[in-house]
Amino acid sequence: MEVSATTQPGSASGADTIVLGVFDGEQPGAQAPAEVGRLLSSGEARSAFQSLALTHTPDARWLLVGLGKRGEFSAERARVAAAVARDRVRELSAEALCWELPAQTGADVAGALVEGTILSDYRFERHKSASAQDADAKPKSLARLIVSAGEDLTDVVSASALVAEAVNAARDLQNRPANDLTPTALAGYAEALARDIDGLSVEVEGRQEIVGRGMGAFAAVAQGSYEEPALITLRYEGDGASGPVLGFVGKAVTFDSGGISLKPGAKMAEMKFDMSGGAAVIEAVAAIARLHLPVKLVAVVGATENLPSGRSIKPGDIVTASNGKTIEVNNTDAEGRLVLADCLCHAVGEGAERIVDLATLTGAVIVALGSTYAGLMANDDALAEQVSQAGERTGEIVWRLPLHEEYDELIKGTYGDLDNAPEARKAGTIVGASFLANFVGDVPWAHLDIAGSAWGLGRTYAGKGASGYGVRLLVELARSLSS
Repeated sequence: MEVSATTQPGSASGADTIVLGVFDGEQPGAQAPAEVGRLLSSGEARSAFQSLALTHTPDARWLLVGLGKRGEFSAERARVAAAVARDRVRELSAEALCWELPAQTGADVAGALVEGTILSDYRFERHKSASAQDADAKPKSLARLIVSAGEDLTDVVSASALVAEAVNAARDLQNRPANDLTPTALAGYAEALARDIDGLSVEVEGRQEIVGRGMGAFAAVAQGSYEEPALITLRYEGDGASGPVLGFVGKAVTFDSGGISLKPGAKMAEMKFDMSGGAAVIEAVAAIARLHLPVKLVAVVGATENLPSGRSIKPGDIVTASNGKTIEVNNTDAEGRLVLADCLCHAVGEGAERIVDLATLTGAVIVALGSTYAGLMANDDALAEQVSQAGERTGEIVWRLPLHEEYDELIKGTYGDLDNAPEARKAGTIVGASFLANFVGDVPWAHLDIAGSAWGLGRTYAGKGASGYGVRLLVELARSLSS
């Protein structure tokens, strides 16, 4: 999709469809055609949030979208309004859409309109046959999106489009089935990004190197699969970067059967999404590099499958992580924390001074928070607040859960230092974070459990399938730390 900004009115944009937002008790701008006024005065068009009405002039369609009360309007509501409009213009076979920026709103709303449009325009058809794709003759994606405003918002619109496309790229990775997106394929994808993006570098290490680094926890998960695991390390340093080295860590279990502790068959197909944290990290780093943000960044993604076989790790086995901690593996389906343990140690070893990890770690977070919030746990209040604020600004909201020394008692092992799956079914999400805290030392760290947010988000701009959750939050966090 070609995305641009203009200071000309929508009627001069060349778009076949122009979208106007209408607030309660307000009239459209003076540049709106008479047909729009008649639509409102007749009552056919309403200002209630997400309501839609359509009219025509000789040159274009005009779509009115209700924005509700001005005092309740936000960037997140702008994303939803943009998605509602995009769904309607898809029915109209529109190819070029122009949003008139609502009066007395600013750059944050303009960026959100771009994000909502691009995210709702997403389709995953990598594995559809040509005949199935041809069955729908209507245009499947917009060719152009223009934002019309009284000031030049080119930079904001371009940056928002870049980040939204990164989210959709993460969704592509998530939606690919496990026989397509293997750990090796994910590593190859990261290598291709590094070749294409100036300033971005990547190192990929396989099973032998993982074992050689003493990553006994990561290696133990990977040993059950005949697919080669991948330790993916991305590095970026923008011009003029100062401040602490930011570290991103992502869990990328490209398929999680549960291992010997096999999951139930129902919905096991969704376990292709267990690499969602890794996908978000890779695409966020790529977007940060493309935006040339002045930050120092190291990102670590641990990619593997978790499968049962004659060589799989068994319940009761004890493994040693790269920091020397021993772990009783009492449930092989609590594998994500094993992968992350060594990846967090690696991030610290690579110089990360502030760490954020993303993982589809526990089903418990879905019980606690549903899909509305991701779970946030942190050992540093300042970093936790920075992550929370980035989430508020991007709509990828988080809810902080506590860490407490009493939770540490739950993960103490009987035969080793730590237990990866305590028998007491208490505070499952927090216990997972308490386990991970053993592998970051004194480095400020925040853990995001995105198991409820990574797919099936249910928002107007990201409904079924992968959501790409975390990309926008991580990019915004990096932007905020670079300013």
